[in-house]
Amino acid sequence: MSGAPAALDRRRAGILLHPTSLPGAAPCGDLGEAAFHFVDFLVDCGMSVWQTLPLGPTHADGSPYLATSVHAGNPCLVSASRLPGVVDAPVNDGDPAWLAPVAHGFRSAAPPEERAAYESFLDAQAHWIEDYALFVALKRRSGDAAWWDWPAPLRDRNPAALRRSAAMLADDLELTRYGQYAFACQWNALKRHANARGVQLFGDLPIFVAHDSADVWAQRDLFDLDAKGQPTVVAGVPPDYFSATGQRWGNPHYRWDRMQADGFNWWHDRLRTQLERFDLVRIDHFRGFESYWEVPAEAGTAMNGRWVEAPGDALFRSLLDEFGSLPLVAEDLGLITPAVDALRRRYGLPGMKVLQFAFDGGADNPYLPHNHSAECVVYTGTHDNDTTLGWFEALPAPARGHVLDYLGRPGEPMPWPVIRCALASVARLSVVPLQDVLALGSGHRMNTPGTSIGNWSWRFRWEQVPDTLARHLAALVRMYGREAAGPA
Repeated sequence: MSGAPAALDRRRAGILLHPTSLPGAAPCGDLGEAAFHFVDFLVDCGMSVWQTLPLGPTHADGSPYLATSVHAGNPCLVSASRLPGVVDAPVNDGDPAWLAPVAHGFRSAAPPEERAAYESFLDAQAHWIEDYALFVALKRRSGDAAWWDWPAPLRDRNPAALRRSAAMLADDLELTRYGQYAFACQWNALKRHANARGVQLFGDLPIFVAHDSADVWAQRDLFDLDAKGQPTVVAGVPPDYFSATGQRWGNPHYRWDRMQADGFNWWHDRLRTQLERFDLVRIDHFRGFESYWEVPAEAGTAMNGRWVEAPGDALFRSLLDEFGSLPLVAEDLGLITPAVDALRRRYGLPGMKVLQFAFDGGADNPYLPHNHSAECVVYTGTHDNDTTLGWFEALPAPARGHVLDYLGRPGEPMPWPVIRCALASVARLSVVPLQDVLALGSGHRMNTPGTSIGNWSWRFRWEQVPDTLARHLAALVRMYGREAAGPA
């Protein structure tokens, strides 16, 4: 692949695991010892890519695709055991306020060099961090009310009201600033460790932004909202594989005309944040850059929407001019038109092939391995799919027979024949969710699209990892020419 980013410069294999799914004593996985151990496990498996979901701070439902900021990291991922200079770290109970005593101690006793690093961080993130810190503080003070339900002067960002609130909530703002600094320090340390061991980090960028987010509140003019901050149309997708009534996501749509008028600076800043964190970034719902599904805000489902053209070509040309190269993967699943495919190809972006989608229809199904090309990333399944074992067991008997026939009637148990199939593909990168590597069933899936309960909370335990697993995976990775080649 000409001009390919480092993560796609040769045949590689990786595992999909969100950091919240790591084991540990905190309410969710974090960037502590388990994260470093997982990198070492990947190396033992011959893997050289760790793919995650978006890392932003979430709402109460835990969805990383509806973060409260496109720039901030999730403070719940901060590891108490790896905070610099902290001897008796407080317990991370999932409430960001657990960092308050650490932030206070840092402010009063941090050594000069650490303080200088902190100030440098704040300067570099000045384009978003103050708005985000005030947003967090105001939400906390309002009992987590959405910003459009705040008093009008705050909802509408009256300068005098913002100044008064910032002065009154100074401690809260400093807590959020410190939490973001701690997250950045810990993520950067993890990335250095991963890259030094030859592991590339693969992130995920949702196309749309949560309505109740600092980004929409702070830059309302870039979003299609009325005078009270409410959208008249929202994002979603029409009926598809996942839902017969479509998916009504509810995100506000962009004012693309205004974004384009200033050279897409908002997108430049957004992508820069991700490229600092990751070696490769997946863009979720890539087809929305060519045209997006616009749903009336009052509609209960996404069925009665319409396609609206988006300026994807102008956007990606601008990003290419800004960054010189685009280490991106296009999530091109669902209803993909020739125009969407042409946009992806024009900018040399690999697409995705999901093997769970491969066995419907005939031999021309694009997800079947014999139809793959090197310029794609192949998955057994994604975070939105059932586990591969669960998927296979739920198929009707004739469909299971068809899968087994295609795979050559293998003798080993599911999901290993599908994992082998992904590793054998000509696709430059093969990614397998950890649930599949552990041969787990439907009770271990990460997300069920169209539902709001029981998602995003799955975690694994090291006891679930067989002693022979790394050796077995390493042999397969080596057999199919995907073995890691050393430090990045």
